[in-house]
Amino acid sequence: MLHTRIEPVKSEKVALLRFHRFRDIVIVQYGRRSEKKIAVISVCSLILVAMVVALTIGYGDAEKSEVQVSSSQKAIQTICQSTDYQEACVRSLESAGNNTSDPRKLIEIGFEAAIKYINEAAENSTLLEELESDPRAKTALQNCRELADRAVNDLRRSYKRFDDLDFINVDDVLDDLKVWLSGAITYQETCLDGFEDVPGESGQKMREFLTQSMQMSSNGLAMVVDISSVLDSMGVQGFSTSASRRLLSEELPVLGHGEELPDWLDYNGRKLLSASVNEIKPDLVVAKDGSGKYNTINEALEDVPKNSDKRFVLYIKQGVYVENVKINGSMTNLMLVGDGQTKTKITGNLNFIDGTSTYHTATVAVQGDNFIAKDIGFENSAGPEKHQAVALRVSADKVIFYRCQMDGYQDTLYAHTYRQFYRDCVISGTIDFIFGDSAAVFQGCTLLVRKPLDNQQNIVTAQGRKDLRQPTGLVLQNCSFVADAAYFPYRHKLKSYLGRPWKEYSRTIIMESFLDDLIQPEGWLPWNEDFALKTLFYTEFNNRGPGADKSHRVTWTGVKELPAERIRRFTASKFIEGNKWVKKTKVPYAPEFIFPLPKEDDYVKYSKVTPEEVKDLGKKKHDKSSYVSRSDPSPSPKKESHHHSGSVPQSSIAAPPMADSYPAAPAPSPVPQPEKKPSSFLKLFYRGY
Repeated sequence: MLHTRIEPVKSEKVALLRFHRFRDIVIVQYGRRSEKKIAVISVCSLILVAMVVALTIGYGDAEKSEVQVSSSQKAIQTICQSTDYQEACVRSLESAGNNTSDPRKLIEIGFEAAIKYINEAAENSTLLEELESDPRAKTALQNCRELADRAVNDLRRSYKRFDDLDFINVDDVLDDLKVWLSGAITYQETCLDGFEDVPGESGQKMREFLTQSMQMSSNGLAMVVDISSVLDSMGVQGFSTSASRRLLSEELPVLGHGEELPDWLDYNGRKLLSASVNEIKPDLVVAKDGSGKYNTINEALEDVPKNSDKRFVLYIKQGVYVENVKINGSMTNLMLVGDGQTKTKITGNLNFIDGTSTYHTATVAVQGDNFIAKDIGFENSAGPEKHQAVALRVSADKVIFYRCQMDGYQDTLYAHTYRQFYRDCVISGTIDFIFGDSAAVFQGCTLLVRKPLDNQQNIVTAQGRKDLRQPTGLVLQNCSFVADAAYFPYRHKLKSYLGRPWKEYSRTIIMESFLDDLIQPEGWLPWNEDFALKTLFYTEFNNRGPGADKSHRVTWTGVKELPAERIRRFTASKFIEGNKWVKKTKVPYAPEFIFPLPKEDDYVKYSKVTPEEVKDLGKKKHDKSSYVSRSDPSPSPKKESHHHSGSVPQSSIAAPPMADSYPAAPAPSPVPQPEKKPSSFLKLFYRGY
C-alpha cells in the first residue's frame, strides 16, 4: 500500500488533480497492467481517499466559520443539496435523524420516509374509495394501492442494492438504482394517470397525498445521479468499465462480464433463444388441442415456481387463447415460447370505454423480472372506437421480446417501466401505440400503422418521462414505419406522426430506421398546445425513406440535431447496458450503430449540449455545439427503392446473431406505390467515512 498524507482541500478541482497524481504513482509503482492484487487494492484505496478528500466541505474553513452547525445537520444539508426538493429532504431527515451523522443511516431514513409517505397515500386511497360512488374513481383508487406496493418494492430493493455498493460493482449498482428509483416515480405517476377524465375530487386528493412521497423519490434519484456524475468527473467510471474494469477482472471475477453468463440467464436459457421449437424441452406445455397438461395459460401459471433464479420455460402450442394473463412479480426468470407470432396468439378485448382503466386493459401484463417471450402474438381486439385498449403491458426489468407481434389500436404496447429489449417484432396500432416510461430499445421492428377513425390521426409513440433525471426513453433503431393494407390508401388524408410528448420530459430517439411516406413532414405532434415543447428530447439520426426528410420538421426547442458521438449514448450497449444481459442470450443484437455513419455536414449546426447530456459526454462539448439552424436543412435522404410483399411487412433485419454489421433493411409498404425521391455529498455514501 502507498502511504500518503492527505491534506484537507477546499475544492473538488484541487482534489481531482491530486487523484490523477495518485493514479500516476500507482501506474509507475505497479505497472499499467499489473498482475498483482496489491495493485488493485491500492488503486481502490486511493480512489476512496481521493473521493473523500475531493468532496470534503472545506474542513479547514469550517473550524473558522462563524456559524457552527452540528455534524448531523451538516451531513443532512450535504446529502440534500443536489435535490430538487431540498426543503422536503431536510425536513424528512431532520425529523428522524437529528441524532446521527452516519450517512448510511441518513440514507436509510430517506428511503423509509418515502416508503412511509407512499403507504399513507395507499391507506388514504382506501378511505377515499369507501366515500366514492363513481365506479371509475373506485377503480383508480384500487389501482393506486397496487401501484403503491410496487413503488415501495422499488424503494426497498433500491436501498438493499445501495447497501451493496463497492468499487468493483459501482457502475452496475448505480445503473440499477437509477432504473428502480425511476420505476418508483413512474408507479406513483401511473396512479395519478388513472384519474384522467374521472369526475370528482379523488384525483386531486390523491395528488396531494402523493406529493411528499413523489418528492422524496425524486430526491433519491437526484442523489444517485449526482454520485454518478461526480464519479464520472473524477474518472472513476472507467474503473468499472473499459480498461480499468479489465484490470479488476484479471484478479477478481465479476459476474456478467467477459465470457461469463448474465446473473439471470443460465446456459440452458441462452440456448433456448437460439433453438427451434422442436429442440426446446419446456417445463410445462399449454395446448388448446388437449395434447398438453394445460388447456389455458392461466392454469399453467399456477404451477410456475415463485421467485426462481433459474429459467423456467412455458411452451404454448399453436392456437388462439382468449384470456387475460398476468405474469406476477414473483414469476421471475419465466420464458414463454410459442409456435410463431401469428400462430400462437393471446387475445382479449378489455378497454377504457367499457369501464376498465388503461392500466388493467392489458391482455397480457408482465411484472416478473428477467422475462423472455419468443414467437408469440399479443392482441387487444377491442377496436379503435373503444379508445385505450392495451395488448401488452411490460412492468418488469431486463425483459426480451423476440419475434413477437403486438396488435391493437390505441395504446397497443405499454412499455411501462425498467429496461426492455424488443427484436424483430411487429407492433401495430393507431394512437400512441407504443407508450410508457421504460428504457426500451427496439431493433429491427416493424411499426405497422393501421387505419384510425375518421376524426383521428395516428401517433406512433408517446413517451412518458416525468423527471429529467430518469434514465428512460424509447429508442427505435433500424425499424420500419409503414402503413398496413387497409390504411395505405388513406395515409395522406388521415395523418401519421412519429410521436408526441405524454409527459414533460418525454424522450424518443429514432435512428437508422426506414420512414415511409405516411409520416408527415412535421414529424412530431404536440400533446396540448405548447406542453413540454421546450423540455422534451426528440431526435432523428441517419434515417432513410421518403418520410425521413427533416427539412420541414417542427422547430421546437426540444427537437435536437445531434452528431453521431452524441447519439451513441442511445445505442443498446449504453442506454440499457445491453452487453450485460441481452448479448449473451443469442438474440440478434446490435450493441452500437448498425450502418456506416454519415459524413458530418459542416453546414449543419448542432444543438447545444443539454445538462442531462453533460455526464454522458464526460463534460466535453461538441466543437459545433449551437442551436439548430432550420434554415440549413439536413441533407435529403437517398432515393429508396421499394420491395413489395403481403399485408404485413417482414422484419426489417434478417441477420445472424451477434453480427458485426447488418445489411440494409428491406422496408416494404404493403401495396405498390410510385418511387419517391427523396457535488459535494458523495463522500457520505462510502463505507468507512
